[in-house]
Amino acid sequence: MNYDIVVIGGGPAGLAAAIEAKKNGIEKILVIERDTELGGILQQCIHNGFGLHYFKEELTGPEYAERFIVELKKLNIDYKLDTMVLNVSKDRVVTAINTIDGLININAKAVILAMGCRERTRGALNIAGSRPAGVYNAGMAQRLINMDGYNVGKKAIILGSGDIGLIMARRLVLEGAEVIGVLARGNYAAGLSRNVVQCLDDFGIPLMLRHTIIKINGKERVESVVVCETDESKRPIPGTEKTYECDTVLLSVGLIPENELSNNIDIPLDRKTGGPFVNEDMETENEGIFACGNVLHVHDLVDFVTEESQRAGKSAAEYVKSKSKRDYDYINTLPGHGVSYIVPQKIKLKEHDKNLEFFLRVNDIYKNEKLIIKLDGEEIKSIKKRHMMPSEMEHIVINADLINKAYAKELSIEISKETE
Repeated sequence: MNYDIVVIGGGPAGLAAAIEAKKNGIEKILVIERDTELGGILQQCIHNGFGLHYFKEELTGPEYAERFIVELKKLNIDYKLDTMVLNVSKDRVVTAINTIDGLININAKAVILAMGCRERTRGALNIAGSRPAGVYNAGMAQRLINMDGYNVGKKAIILGSGDIGLIMARRLVLEGAEVIGVLARGNYAAGLSRNVVQCLDDFGIPLMLRHTIIKINGKERVESVVVCETDESKRPIPGTEKTYECDTVLLSVGLIPENELSNNIDIPLDRKTGGPFVNEDMETENEGIFACGNVLHVHDLVDFVTEESQRAGKSAAEYVKSKSKRDYDYINTLPGHGVSYIVPQKIKLKEHDKNLEFFLRVNDIYKNEKLIIKLDGEEIKSIKKRHMMPSEMEHIVINADLINKAYAKELSIEISKETE
């Protein structure tokens, strides 16, 4: 079986990448999705708030996904559902399995990784106590309620203030449950500010900053949890323990890019993002293999996933059509003071015909400061920012001419206090 481009993952990233590749002249494209339908995580996100940037209107998750699914089918792009990819080789042979085709090998000229991310589980947290029923990852609880029609509990506490946890706090209240509170180890919520307002403040749900769960009690079902205050290093403070009765614990303690396939072929991963190192074309260190969406780095907004994935789809199409050797020198991007990571991690040293886009996260809350962009230590641009925080990704654009005229080895982005 031969295809020009194989896209692994049929969520928002995979759909956008496949559609963009088709629009850029590639005919033989295959999307492989392990679930029974296209759309990925969006299918269980029945709340609104999607599409404000990309479509300039407010949509639910399924509505957002449906627009791309309809377009994919109109463009006659092949896709396989209920199909698990087992391996991708360095020479871009994709091995997959399903109940219809059995074990199949697919030869691809280019591969786009769009596998998304998974939730961090209780096992990664070392919470003491027993293992009763009633402990869920927030995303699993969302699927059980929104897609399968189950009620997960009557009195819940949520550990972690990620966006899914905030949204599920509201969802549980709408289902008639009592939510004791949402706990955050640090001094700020890990989710978007708008979700704190719309999901907690508007429903009177407490946000308990600098608190964590240190023990879960219960035999058959969760009966109570022991909550403790945390210090500046996010460690429990002895003597501050308090017990809360509840029957449900939801965990919203972080997302991890699904990069098992990337590891299998030794694609270098960024320890900060958990995803592959890529250049501005979303190409990994392995030629002809591209990455986009949450498998690359965890996004706040699906709109940004779409835009990034379209770039990956277009770049993969150009790679398939190009017959020249892709041998470039690169400028490395370097997170400076106050910046946790930057994507892309490197830029081709060539004439760019479009402005360069970067995504980054800061490592703390900053107000009225500047992002300083430097080439080999010399400032080329500064951007004033009224408010920055780790839970909200920053998106910056740099004029291509600033890069085209330089023969630098390093581009850094750092925070510098604004001076009046």
